[in-house]
Amino acid sequence: MYPWLWFWSPQFHFPFSGSVAQRIDPDFFSQIPPEAGNGEVEKQIADIASYGRQLGWLTEVLLSRTSPDTVPPEQAAEAQAKLEATYHEIETVKRLNKAKLSRSAMAVLEKLEATDPDALALVLARFAKTTPRRLTSEGTAAKR
Repeated sequence: MYPWLWFWSPQFHFPFSGSVAQRIDPDFFSQIPPEAGNGEVEKQIADIASYGRQLGWLTEVLLSRTSPDTVPPEQAAEAQAKLEATYHEIETVKRLNKAKLSRSAMAVLEKLEATDPDALALVLARFAKTTPRRLTSEGTAAKR
């Protein structure tokens, strides 16, 4: 029910006078072009250690090697250990995403085979120029 004489109490909304809640977390990783990298993988890597943190560790290690008086050796050793641990975590993320990509490609090719065998033949002919390699159970190419 409207209050008595409601039309005499208008509401004005000046800038920043109403609800100004806004998400300020841009989806930076979705802006990465496909030829430059995989945005999903980059986001997972940044969740492990941000680019700034990685750059800081690299700087500490390099400065300790070029001018030992700038960074204490203990701090440089700690930074190098963190870099090595982060490197192994990042390589695991990359390996898992490669396997995921291979499985996705196989699923799409199987779907294409079921719906349009002629189109599958064209796709396979396009990629038959390279030497086929055997895939492991993880979906990655086996090394020879």
